[in-house]
Amino acid sequence: MSEHIVRLAVPAGSLQQATMALLRSAGYNLSLSDRSYYPTVDDTEIACTLIRAQEIPRYVQDGLIDAGLTGHDWILENEASVVEVAELRYSKVSRRPVRWVLAVPEASPIQSVSDLEGKRIATEVVTVTRRYLEQHGVKASVEFSWGATEAKPPELADAVVEITETGSSLRANGLREVETVLESTPRFIASKAAWADDWKRRKIEDMVLMLQATLSAEGKVGLMLNARRTDLEDVVAVLPALKRPTVSSLSDPEWVAINTIVDESVVREIVPRLKQAGAEGIVEYPLNKIIE
Repeated sequence: MSEHIVRLAVPAGSLQQATMALLRSAGYNLSLSDRSYYPTVDDTEIACTLIRAQEIPRYVQDGLIDAGLTGHDWILENEASVVEVAELRYSKVSRRPVRWVLAVPEASPIQSVSDLEGKRIATEVVTVTRRYLEQHGVKASVEFSWGATEAKPPELADAVVEITETGSSLRANGLREVETVLESTPRFIASKAAWADDWKRRKIEDMVLMLQATLSAEGKVGLMLNARRTDLEDVVAVLPALKRPTVSSLSDPEWVAINTIVDESVVREIVPRLKQAGAEGIVEYPLNKIIE
């Protein structure tokens, strides 16, 4: 009989707040007391631990943790053998991928990766950077940086490979981007042992379903409205063509109810047009989850 509990690693650090907010939105009520590394969750089948994202792939690979959320970059950096269950596009700032970029001081003559031959590079992702240099046939010294990597050039390094989401920190430290080394998004990963366990796999799949449903609902709202059957074609033509709306009969045979999902950003544009096309009783409502 398998142990009916999933040991889940929640990333500490920059992704911590965004991850806990996502889990809460997905229906898992997490709470964390001061100085604790063990968030409590209102699900007795889940045991959470805060672990740095950089370390999660290794602990999951070794089976010390059943599953976790970490970046694709750290999976590659650890060369971890894990099951990538799903990509979950969220971050501390936006839903865009983060980038590991090669950057140099503004005045540096380095213009491309080929100019790094024999140079010194500081980075947290030593394995990723070495592989990138090998792909381009460049030999350079790659040194692990314990932090403040942007401050290393030009005295302590000729270049850095550093993570960025907006590029503002690099610019603030007088660096310019040369090339993108890697794009990364968060991943929900599982150990091979947990994935082979039927109960744990179902539990993990259930969690991923709810997380994906929550992310799918971000930036979207529901619209309900009524229209005469004679106006139905004109009303539906106003709605975005991504998905067909649900059309239901009403007690009055001359009228129908229409229900659809749209991007919140287009509501202010299409509602007046829906009204002009003959729609009535237009109601906008928030969405918490969308399950495809």
